[in-house]
Amino acid sequence: MSWGERSSYPRAIIHIDGDSFFASCEVMKNPALRGKPVITGRERGIVSACTYEAKARGVTRGMKLSEVRALCPEAVILPSDYETYSILSHRIYAIVRRYTPALEEYSIDECFAELTGTRRMHHGSYEDIAKSIKRDLDCELGMTFSIGLSCTKVLAKIGSKWKKPDGFTALPSQTLAIYRTATSIGKVWGIGAQTAAFLGLHNIHTAEDFAQQSHEWVTAHLTKPTIELWHELNGRLVLELDTTGRATYQSIAKTKTFTPPSRDVGFIFSQLSKNIENACIKLRRWNLQSAEITFFLKTQEFTCSSYTVLLPHPTNIPHDMLKEVEKYFIYIHKPGVLYRATGVTTARLSDAQHIQLDLFGAVNTTQEMQHIFNQVDSVSRRYGKHALFLGSSLIAMKQNQHLNERGDVPARAHPLFKGETTRRRLNIPMIGEV
Repeated sequence: MSWGERSSYPRAIIHIDGDSFFASCEVMKNPALRGKPVITGRERGIVSACTYEAKARGVTRGMKLSEVRALCPEAVILPSDYETYSILSHRIYAIVRRYTPALEEYSIDECFAELTGTRRMHHGSYEDIAKSIKRDLDCELGMTFSIGLSCTKVLAKIGSKWKKPDGFTALPSQTLAIYRTATSIGKVWGIGAQTAAFLGLHNIHTAEDFAQQSHEWVTAHLTKPTIELWHELNGRLVLELDTTGRATYQSIAKTKTFTPPSRDVGFIFSQLSKNIENACIKLRRWNLQSAEITFFLKTQEFTCSSYTVLLPHPTNIPHDMLKEVEKYFIYIHKPGVLYRATGVTTARLSDAQHIQLDLFGAVNTTQEMQHIFNQVDSVSRRYGKHALFLGSSLIAMKQNQHLNERGDVPARAHPLFKGETTRRRLNIPMIGEV
């Protein structure tokens, strides 16, 4: 490595960000949509994601679809297909890992990667390597990505936002002041509205203003997370990449909205039962058990009623949770009220291997049920999620989550023609491993 390269990038960090990722996935599956204002979120009734063509017409995330139709009548409005988006997310990671194993999967369409020490292997500068990664992502996945390269994660994030969409911006150490001066303090990754307002009171309005503060002032006025951002803006990497991925969960939540809203108590409880089943599936997948559960009902007016239950013993079996939820469901359900969503959060999680027996044999019963649900999980892996499910979830399982105009399902869920596979039919690039 030349001295100039070493001084420009003491650490070489890139941030990769998919441009309008969900909507771009839909365009990738159906190239005939290219250049059109494409929107996802039909099943929710609001915009989940949209292409830049839609943004140019004033469409924004969270906008009601009725407003979209008035603003942009030619918009192509599609149901979201999160399973396909997840598959393509794995493709992103697989491509980046060709260049470096040091990758942090930050979100479904974002990741950080460290290129430090890879110049000799790839026969080029860090900027050349980053551009090669972008070229492979753009060409092989049929969508665009924006990439920032710098010496810390916060600075790389500034770079990836600099020229969206389809941009590449390098921030070597010698040019940091230029980019920091042009970045408002509220646009710095990790600085929220409250912190930005506090800094504004001290005449700190840009990232450069913040970076120029003394160490004494920063440590006297700010908390550790914000102090770390100050170090990062000054080119000192303190937020190391998390390359191990998620190791566990502190809580697991499952919620679903359904349309049209319903007054049917049996249907509403069945939706709640399905959420509890889904939460337990994830608990078992991560070898966890829960000692506390909070469930809620959301009305058509978006008001929520919830109840928290301490379970008799930690469990990941839906029967155990439903037994307790049934006792308290009547306390939050109001007859005649229109409900639009149910949800559940499992908390106080622990390792499912840690079992403490009780005096009355309830834990033994749960252990016996555990063997049954191990087989249920095995069947699901072979034949698909919810190949087997509880009778209390039957109504929710039989009926589509959304009816009428929101009832469209993504192409992945349509029946296959003879000779088709889901990946061939969806035009998903067959690279790497999922």
